[in-house]
Order: sequence, then structure tokens, then C-alpha cells
Amino acid sequence: MADNSGKILKSIQPGKITLPIIIGLAVTAYFLYKEFDPNILTSFSFTVQSLFWFFISFLMMGIRDFGYIIRIRLLTTNQLSWRKAFNVIMLWEFASAITPSAIGGTGVAIFFINKEGIKVGRSTAVVMVTSFLDELYFIITFPLILLFIGRTDIFTFGDSLMDGMPWYKNQFFMFAFIGYLLKLCYTIVISYGLFFNPRGLKWLLLWIFKLPIIRRWRPQANESGSDLIATSQEFKRWPFKNWFKAFIATSISWTARYWIVNTLILAFFGFELLGWNDHILIFGKQLVMWIMMLVSPTPGGSGFAEWVFKEFLASMIPIGTGMALAFMWRLVSYYPYLVVGAFIVPRWIRKHFISV
Repeated sequence: MADNSGKILKSIQPGKITLPIIIGLAVTAYFLYKEFDPNILTSFSFTVQSLFWFFISFLMMGIRDFGYIIRIRLLTTNQLSWRKAFNVIMLWEFASAITPSAIGGTGVAIFFINKEGIKVGRSTAVVMVTSFLDELYFIITFPLILLFIGRTDIFTFGDSLMDGMPWYKNQFFMFAFIGYLLKLCYTIVISYGLFFNPRGLKWLLLWIFKLPIIRRWRPQANESGSDLIATSQEFKRWPFKNWFKAFIATSISWTARYWIVNTLILAFFGFELLGWNDHILIFGKQLVMWIMMLVSPTPGGSGFAEWVFKEFLASMIPIGTGMALAFMWRLVSYYPYLVVGAFIVPRWIRKHFISV
């Protein structure tokens, strides 16, 4: 881990926030220019109620991060203090924000947790369990939303209509279905490796480290594998109440994140635009959006996320307001991590790597 520190630190340089900001703002500016109509401003409502729901949008992000902090402290048996847990979560989110969505910040999360005093093997297990809980939330929630809504327009995209179209001819349904199966398979593999056959994971780890390029770190990989096995045994002995608490924290975090869009719609359009069934539909659409954003090649999904957001909500909000709302969504749920990370990363690096 120490030998890889230089590469990892280079990958989370605060200077990398420039690219995702430029991409995101460029795409937003392009679509705003393309769709601009002075009459659109009449669709927005700016009142005291707007300020209230805008505040709730930021509060949702705070709740999301607080849920993550509680979860990581629980998974590390409170070995991480509140301050250290906050730093890890912010660094994790910052890494996710400046790397392509398909890569995310999971890989460097092990590094962050390890540098805060947790053994590499245990750090690996903790990150694997967080991934398991995240995927489990999606696997449980997505079919429940589909059953509750009972509507196929959750998969509509742009101005497309679903009237009379069989589900198997909807490319976005098939995309979501395949993505769901991949997530399900991934969760099964993690579950098997973490709870049933951790030695198999260690074997796979050692087999990978036979490669000439990384063979020099095989002893460390062997130690990490042993720590992983020990930690796996600990998680298997966890009482149900601990798993329940961890899953509830996960559910609160993801639900809060998805409800940001709904609170922004309430902020700018009030209760008159959509009914509660429509708000549940928007919640479900974000689950589909999340699958699509996972394949984005841009840092943090910049540009791609704004476009997908605009297209998926095109049929539910006033025409021409999609990109403006998408920008507000990213302003609340994405850009703050770039700013906070830019302040935390230098201080964290000085603390752990620069002796005074």
C-alpha cells in the first residue's frame, strides 16, 4: 500500500476538479443556449416556499453523508472517530467526483481508510461490505418501486412515449434490466467471497499478484488476504441488529440522495405541478438514471449526468426547464464535493505524508 501511495495521491490532486467543472458547465451552457426561451422564466416560482425546499435539498445531502459516516463507523467498530469518518467519506466522494463513474472512488477508499489507522485487509473488507450494502439497497428497492408504481413510463426517455409499446421493445427497460442483473451477480459474488469463501478471495488476490508488474507486492497481498479472512469471520459473527443498523443507514443515505430531485421540483414548481404518485415515479426514474450514469466515461459523470437528467424528466416538467433544473441538481449533489475535497485533500496529505 505504501508503494502505491504516490500513484493514489496523484489521482486525487485537487487540481483535477477543473476538468469535471468545465465539462459540466459547458454541456449545461450549450443546452441552456439551445433551449433558451424568455417565457420559460414564468414556469419557475421563487417564493419563501422555494427557499425552504432549496434548503431541504442541501439538508438531504447532509443526511446522505451522515448516513455514510454512521455506517463506516459501525463497520469499523467505531475505530474511526467522527472526524476521521467525515474525512474518509469526503475524500471518497471527492475521488468519485473526479474519476469516471465507471471507476468511482471505491479503489482509493481502501487507501483512505487504511491511512486512518485501519489494517489493509480490514479496510478492504469494510469497502466490500459498503459496496454489498449499496447494491443490496438497489436490488431490493428497484423491483419494489416498479411494483408500487405499476407504470412502464419509468423507462421513457426524452419525448418518447410508451403507449402500446411492449416492454421487451423498450431499449431503456432492457438497459435497466441488464444493469440490474449485473448488479445482482456482483452482489452474489461479493456475498460468496466475503461471507462463505474468503480464502477463495485471498487465493484470487495472490494469483493476481503473480503478475510480473506487481509481484514485488505479493507478500503484502498475502498479509492483506489474511486480514481479510479474519475480518470476514468477524462480519459473519455480526448480530442481526448490526446488519440492520448498517442497512438502515445505507437506505437513508441513498433515499435522501434520490429525493433531492423531488425537493428541487417542489422548490421551483411547487405542489401544483406533480402529484405524489409522480414524485414516486421520479424517484424510480433516478434508479434507472443511476444505471446509465455508471457507464459514463467522464469524471463524476459530468456532462453526461446533466443530459440524462434532462431527458429522463422531459415529460414531467415544463418544456425548456430540464437543463436549468439539472444544473441546480448538480449544484446541490455534485459540486459541493469538489469544493470540500479541494480543501480537505491538501490538509489530509500534509497530516499523513509530510512530517513537520
